[in-house]
Amino acid sequence: MIQQNAISFDQELPLQQIVDAIGDAQFVLLGESTHGTSEYYTARAQLSKKLIEEKGFTIIAVEGDWPATFEVNSHIKGYPSTEKSKRIVDVFNRWPTWMWANEEVSTFVDWLKVHNAQKEAIAQVGFYGFDLYSLPESIEELSQRLRDIIPNESDLIEAQQALSCFDPFEPLPDHYALSTYHFNQNCEAETESLQSIIQKYADFYPTEEEQRLNIKMNTLIIKNAEHYYRTSLQNDSQSWNIRDEHMAETVGELINYFGTDSKVIVWAHNTHIGDARATAMKNEGMLNIGQIFREKYGKENVYAVGFGTYEGTVIAGKAWGEPFQTMQVPPAKQHSWEHHLHSAGAYNQLLLFNKNNRQYFSEMIDHRAIGVVYQPEYEMYGNYVPSKISERYDGFIYYDKTTALHPIHV
Repeated sequence: MIQQNAISFDQELPLQQIVDAIGDAQFVLLGESTHGTSEYYTARAQLSKKLIEEKGFTIIAVEGDWPATFEVNSHIKGYPSTEKSKRIVDVFNRWPTWMWANEEVSTFVDWLKVHNAQKEAIAQVGFYGFDLYSLPESIEELSQRLRDIIPNESDLIEAQQALSCFDPFEPLPDHYALSTYHFNQNCEAETESLQSIIQKYADFYPTEEEQRLNIKMNTLIIKNAEHYYRTSLQNDSQSWNIRDEHMAETVGELINYFGTDSKVIVWAHNTHIGDARATAMKNEGMLNIGQIFREKYGKENVYAVGFGTYEGTVIAGKAWGEPFQTMQVPPAKQHSWEHHLHSAGAYNQLLLFNKNNRQYFSEMIDHRAIGVVYQPEYEMYGNYVPSKISERYDGFIYYDKTTALHPIHV
């Protein structure tokens, strides 16, 4: 049935057919089966441009850190406080740097800046990170602003003390995770107190350059990241859920800030954007933003596009924190989704699922997922997520052979 339903393409993705299928959806979730494939980033940029120009999308939420992406957001919106000389590689300086400090993203950011320069502020496109790995950066960002936003001295001291709870665990949040696991020391009460104090003085937040939003989000990150790291060594599924719930909460805050009818494009891994209920993740008690969005906003308002490849090259690290390298992605294993696509035709393919064909692609099948850490020699044992493809996604973009992302080196 793949051949009967697939739309083949060479280099040019059939953008119009995807946009037509998206229709009036308010949320478009664009995936990736790796964090280091050039074709995925290029396709997401092309599709995002078309959605921005033709359907009025104004929010891009990516699987990245809020503080770093907020600098990019300030840059593309031309805010006066933006450092003009800062390079994208200087902004995205936390491992895995290549995810956002790459030529593909840099080119897209340049386009966004030109696009925004021609628009009124209300119609400009924003670029925001919705992950929670920026605990140290968010603490630093907030600590610099406390005196400006909290006029009451006793509350100011309490907020400063709440942030200082994390001092013994610097510079790595992993140290906090280890401490909470082995010694039951945590900053849960302090982050709750901080959240309460910051909310109390919302009227004192600066309003220029989206700083009200920036303060609120860094405070939220501290609260949710504390919960995430406190849980991470005790329960993988629960910590995963905390992370994806934070991602969804961030998008919710963005549309509350800019207007509930704002249109949002998400860039994140397939494991986040494809409905977890249609995968083996469900059996582990895991959810993701694909599921949360469909449940919260309605399936008709969410359009999720998965990405995959049969073979090629990819940027990844052999272990967490290790230098990135270009690795070979071996041919997909027998009987996997990617293997079936390759067998149907060794060329690029687009599948758009609808009421007429969805049933043909709803059987559980292995579906490849490669993260920032990758060991190709062992991938058949841990890099495939059993999935009902047409229930997990609304569309699927398949590249038969892909190439590695182009990182910007320091």
